[in-house]
Amino acid sequence: MPGLTPARQPGSYRRSMDRDIPDLPGPGSGPGVIESGAGGAFEILRPAEHSLPLVLASPHSGTDYPPEFVAAARLDGRALRKSEDSFVDEIFADAAARGAPMIRARFPRAFLDANREAFELDPDMFHDMLPAYVNTRSPRVAAGLGTIARVVATGEEIYRGKLRFAEALARVNRLYHPYHAALRALLDDTRERFGRCLLVDCHSMPSSGAPALGDGRAGRVDFVLGDCYGSSCAPEVTEAAERHLTGLGYRVSRNAPYAGGFTTRHYGRPRTGSHALQIEINRALYMDEARLARKPYLTILASHMAELVERLGHLPYENEG
Repeated sequence: MPGLTPARQPGSYRRSMDRDIPDLPGPGSGPGVIESGAGGAFEILRPAEHSLPLVLASPHSGTDYPPEFVAAARLDGRALRKSEDSFVDEIFADAAARGAPMIRARFPRAFLDANREAFELDPDMFHDMLPAYVNTRSPRVAAGLGTIARVVATGEEIYRGKLRFAEALARVNRLYHPYHAALRALLDDTRERFGRCLLVDCHSMPSSGAPALGDGRAGRVDFVLGDCYGSSCAPEVTEAAERHLTGLGYRVSRNAPYAGGFTTRHYGRPRTGSHALQIEINRALYMDEARLARKPYLTILASHMAELVERLGHLPYENEG
């Protein structure tokens, strides 16, 4: 199927729509260590020196498609990839060179969404009855975008037939729990080291999903900052991110329509020293959305995100929400 990457061993190459990319951090990355976890399900880019109280996460940029998933899908490779936050891991990978670790999922969002509760599932997708602990009524499930998605981001159905709950359970145990255990360990270590931690959850949005500028202005915003309407991080964090981005000439909005997903809500506990901010980037800035290919501006954007990491890493703020 065109454009897909079969699941692979760490250290190999992954196939993008435009060219082969070595399995390395993004543009300009300095010294550090890439650790592979859970059989290659995720990678952690560790800095040579952990000098900033930040952790970055990229849960939706994975491109390793299991062959059995591809065989069960009714969509071609290009359609399946529409759910990816393509290249977001590359855009933020320079965080390691600035002193902050980043975790990135290698599994694709269409296969399992790590930015959900462990069991947000649509019962209509399964042959068998789901256990009582499964959340079948969340807005994400209703939209077809639960932990195991029914549709891709464009609304097309993924599967030819129904699944067994045992398959969902296997994915959650093999991918979801190890990813979140590793993320939790990074956050706990950072908070213990610095007395606080800011998680930056990194995403991208289709240009059609970016909010309009409003006030009679043409165009759409470049960034949406999500802090769960002020509950997931100190207000100074969101304010500093917005000031930095607008200072670079970007158009920025807050919380609508992306206030923060499961990761931001779950880990953002400002009173305990755990802060979380979700960042959504308009894909039209850095990629050809139809071809799933990089634009030259991606390199500039990556340098701007490295500057933002540095700014947030040295920001003074209190552990209270």
